[in-house]
Amino acid sequence: MSLKSRGIGGEVSPRSMVSKKWTFLLCLGSFCAGLLFTNRMWTMPEPKDIIRRTGTEEIKMNLVSSDCNIKSIKKQESNDIIGEVSKTHHAIQTLDKTISNLQMELAAAKAAQESILNGSPASETAKPTESLKKRKYLMVVGINTAFSSRKRRDSVRATWMPQGEKRKKLEEEKGIVIRFVIGHSATSGGILDKAIEAEDMKHGDFMRLDHVEGYLELSAKTKAYFVTAVSMWDAEFYVKVDDDIHVNIATLGNTLARLRSKPRVYIGCMKSGPVLAQKGVRYHEPEHWKFGEAGNKYFRHATGQLYAISKDLANYISINQHVLHKYANEDVSLGSWFIGLDVQHIDDRRLCCGTYPDCEWKAQAGNLCIASFDWSCSGICKSAERIKEVHQRCGEGENAIWNAVF
Repeated sequence: MSLKSRGIGGEVSPRSMVSKKWTFLLCLGSFCAGLLFTNRMWTMPEPKDIIRRTGTEEIKMNLVSSDCNIKSIKKQESNDIIGEVSKTHHAIQTLDKTISNLQMELAAAKAAQESILNGSPASETAKPTESLKKRKYLMVVGINTAFSSRKRRDSVRATWMPQGEKRKKLEEEKGIVIRFVIGHSATSGGILDKAIEAEDMKHGDFMRLDHVEGYLELSAKTKAYFVTAVSMWDAEFYVKVDDDIHVNIATLGNTLARLRSKPRVYIGCMKSGPVLAQKGVRYHEPEHWKFGEAGNKYFRHATGQLYAISKDLANYISINQHVLHKYANEDVSLGSWFIGLDVQHIDDRRLCCGTYPDCEWKAQAGNLCIASFDWSCSGICKSAERIKEVHQRCGEGENAIWNAVF
């Protein structure tokens, strides 16, 4: 067979040319069809859909925003309600105290009227003058003292008790009355009474009681103090203090001023010591059998170095003085008089700080003590010699009382 007949080295046949053209056209058509199919399958979303989605998101955002606003409003309303409840509670307490005071004053007036009708008018020492009756005071501070305690009294005058014109200024500007409290001796008008009279002429800072002095008569003296103080001064609080402790008067005043709205206040360092049945020991309780079995403790009451009661409780003591039982220990007696009454016992440990370094550390930390003494001595040990140093280390400063606003 020749090379020509095999098509090698010769011309290309027409069938071969046609086949190539159709192949090219078929490829081109397939490509166009692919483009068309792709455009239909991947059509961009319409703007309406985007708007719808955006609108939905806005609604969600609005709901979240509204929820936050509602929570904020609810929180504000809650705070307003709490504030109103607090104001209402304060108003109720103030009203309760006012009613309590009015009831006590009414009872006191009735008791005085009955006393006059029975021919037993109040003693001259307990009759208030017109000027004293009109004046309102924050507190009366009675310093319990004895005939033999002249050095203690002088040490108190030299430290925390203002003297002369300053004491008068304290009464007039701050409404604070401070007096040494003492009765008379068994032989009235004797040398002991004359010594007190001479001292009073010099300083003018005594409150004399219709009471016979004696250690075993402290409960009776405490009762007589409150009865006499209520009749002489119209104060919001009546304070009893021992003459061998240190007191920061401005701090005491600020503490009591914050309790003005509370009725029937009894404040001190509350304790509940053991009832001592054994004879011959200090603080022996002759009526120990009234407190149950041996080893029992007293009811809660304030320690005797310093405590304060509000006016309504002092009036209660004055009205019921003849039926109030006296125990051997005066602080126990006072606590017993309030059993069964709706009294607010306030335990404030600043009323019974130790002497330096205890009170000094607290003063440096900005937590001034109201009263300082040594527990081992039930007062400042050797107070006449040491109270000046306690005053220097633990005192509130001379200007504190004059800068105080009660």
